Amino acid sequence: MRAWIAMIGLLVLGGCVSEAPIEQPSMYLNMADGAKLDSQAAASMISLYRKNNGLGAVAIDPELMKIAEGQSQAMASRNKLDHDVKAPLPKRLQAAGYKATIAVENVSAGYHTLAEAFSGWRDSPPHRANMLQMGVTKMGIAASYAPNTKYKVFWTLILASTEPREQIGTPLTGLTE
Repeated sequence: MRAWIAMIGLLVLGGCVSEAPIEQPSMYLNMADGAKLDSQAAASMISLYRKNNGLGAVAIDPELMKIAEGQSQAMASRNKLDHDVKAPLPKRLQAAGYKATIAVENVSAGYHTLAEAFSGWRDSPPHRANMLQMGVTKMGIAASYAPNTKYKVFWTLILASTEPREQIGTPLTGLTE
């Protein structure tokens, strides 16, 4: 009798438990499905990658975010993967009044998630070099979705510093697709 009561109690308790939906990490959200890019997750990913390679973290910079967004939108609207689709990075920075002492840019297209874009950049030597650029402290990132284009999602990552630094490399270098 006790066993039956215990089993009934377990069944009743089991009916009270509901499965909570498992939320997908923002780095795996599909930009082609209307997801919004989580810039803080991107900054965390890139900062951790830099830290694991003996470099300092980067922080989101609102001005670099705007410049990256403009570049991604320009590529998407023209269906063209190109650093210079709007203007070369130094000219875009100057036009925005952004006084970078060093700046590098990665652009890419066709990756639908932040995780895919990051992995693509990490696995490409020139993109990797940009993410591991010494002296950068700020970043801007954007993804623009254009459904009627070849690539669908266009990405821009800009890493920069406005601080005067010695031996950090040649200013405004490292543009990589």
